[in-house]
Amino acid sequence: MWTICGLLLLASAINYMDRQTLAGASVRITREFHLNQAGYGEIEAVFGYAFAAGSLVFGWMADRFGVRALYAVVLLLWSVAGIATGFVHTPHQLLVCRALLGFFEAGHWPCAIRTTRLLLDPSRRSFGNGLLQSGASLGAILTPLVLRGLMGPGEGGWRVPFLVVGVAGLGWLIPWLLLVRDRDLRHRDEATPAAASGNSNAGGPSLWDLLGSRHLWIVFGLIACINTTWQVSRAWLMKFLQEGRGFGENDALLLNSAWFAAADVGCILAGAVVMRLALRGVPVHRARVWVFGGCAMLCALMGLLPWLGRGPVLLAVLGLSAAGSLGVFPIYHALTQDLPERFQGRITGMAGVAGWLAPAQAQHAFGVLADRTGSFDLGLILAGFLPTFALLLLIVCWRPVTPRGGR
Repeated sequence: MWTICGLLLLASAINYMDRQTLAGASVRITREFHLNQAGYGEIEAVFGYAFAAGSLVFGWMADRFGVRALYAVVLLLWSVAGIATGFVHTPHQLLVCRALLGFFEAGHWPCAIRTTRLLLDPSRRSFGNGLLQSGASLGAILTPLVLRGLMGPGEGGWRVPFLVVGVAGLGWLIPWLLLVRDRDLRHRDEATPAAASGNSNAGGPSLWDLLGSRHLWIVFGLIACINTTWQVSRAWLMKFLQEGRGFGENDALLLNSAWFAAADVGCILAGAVVMRLALRGVPVHRARVWVFGGCAMLCALMGLLPWLGRGPVLLAVLGLSAAGSLGVFPIYHALTQDLPERFQGRITGMAGVAGWLAPAQAQHAFGVLADRTGSFDLGLILAGFLPTFALLLLIVCWRPVTPRGGR
């Protein structure tokens, strides 16, 4: 069980290494292609729109087909798209590669969330999801170090990391196919074809019932808020450090790595604290709300940015907000896993649309705002307060769901 969770962690790491390589080299790439901040925002937006489309496609496929084979296919295809990015020579080619990367990377989350749903009972899912989500920041921690070691001087020096990271993704396929079997990812409720297909006659609510559910629409609102905070922060951090605060490239890469390390700690701790509180007798939903609230307060520290220069207080605020911005995700994923199991892939996919359309719009708007104001601070502040809105939505509107299909 935990071996498979470890492979999911590695898949998340690879997913983010492919994604974050562009952000880490963003200053070089925008200079080479003569892009302003809005132009860079458009590239990040295209990734987001493609991710939203892929979320629908692969969300449906994760419920319809075996996760083991589907996971291997999407990871193969996004790795190829990442490798192709290293060969682009025009902004249009870059946009196409980022669109393909976003589309196929979207398959990671429906496959991974469905896998942890099948493996873990409700009290352990926040921790399992924390391990899964922490892989994202692990990959992002490694990416600046890879860039620092592999980027060559001058124009085009940013290309090699895209090739190396893409090839690493292909290597993940070997242990996944050798160590994981279809029977490892078969839920006991999937013993009948009706249950596996999501037939409404198999018991429980139908898909149409789910679409009319208040809980599902709250999930959409939650992910739109928290994913906008995370995606805006991770995409613009290097530009904020280099162009907004005057750090050199090498120092900014190291700080970028430290930022993701802080996010990783926050992610694992959030899931572990929820599990610990639940084992001590605190109702699971109450434990989730408490931890979500603490993470939201850490994100809101970004409101201090206009008064911070380049000193240690700035680094502390960035680190604490990083921990909060990723710490909310294990709790969000656990909430989606309380909804009907046979729709898990489609729930994750539909939520992915809401969770990526909002950041895609925000990325372009962030770039326009940065061009107009000459600063990245206001955009980061606005992003930092979105988890507080998500917390209010969770407290006021969510009612605990009795989990189905756990084991």
